[in-house]
Amino acid sequence: MKPAGAAGGARLPRAVRADGLPPQALLDDTEDVSLDFGSEEELALQKARIRHPLATFFHLFFRVSAIVTYLFCDWFSNSFVACFVTILLLLSFDFWSVKNVTGRLLVGLRWWNQIDEDGKSHWVFEAKRVPTIAASTEAEARIFWLGLIICPVIWTMFFFSTLFSLKLKWLALVIAGISLQTANLYGYIHCKLGGQKTISRVTSRLFGTTDVPKKQSRRISEDGTEEHGKTGSK
Repeated sequence: MKPAGAAGGARLPRAVRADGLPPQALLDDTEDVSLDFGSEEELALQKARIRHPLATFFHLFFRVSAIVTYLFCDWFSNSFVACFVTILLLLSFDFWSVKNVTGRLLVGLRWWNQIDEDGKSHWVFEAKRVPTIAASTEAEARIFWLGLIICPVIWTMFFFSTLFSLKLKWLALVIAGISLQTANLYGYIHCKLGGQKTISRVTSRLFGTTDVPKKQSRRISEDGTEEHGKTGSK
């Protein structure tokens, strides 16, 4: 026979936690706790998104096309002049587009040269400091800097291979490729890293002299861009 206490499905005593609260209280405490991973995933997607696909495409198109044409131009044409002109045009288009378009859109940097009324040449390096709605993403910045650094390295390898293989007719073209792409690389590195040194120099000049020069080498414009530059004689 079953014990009388067990008959009729008698309830067992409810377990009590060490702090004196029933288990239900633990459930109540955790009901309002929610782990929101949606915002983090959305932020990661925004960083990986390419907001300027056309600029990103042309940032790589001209320079990669110049390298591919240099490697395989003998397969398409036997004319050295046609290959030379085609590659030089691609390099020129790449220099102009990277200097004037893709750098400003993809990373918010720009550099140029201007001549003042006294005939002095000024190199101006501009960096956008205030984020905008159409600001660049991490994916675009990564593509920009990888393309900007890797391609001059490839042209440097072409220089040594041309020199050692005694293909001197291509040497002028390779030097032109190194010069054009290294100029953009130097300009954007100066925009990215040279601003801090220029800030300290300008600050020391401002506090060290009472007369502020009319043409400052660094200025912040109304649209939130910071400009700093070097001045040299023409």
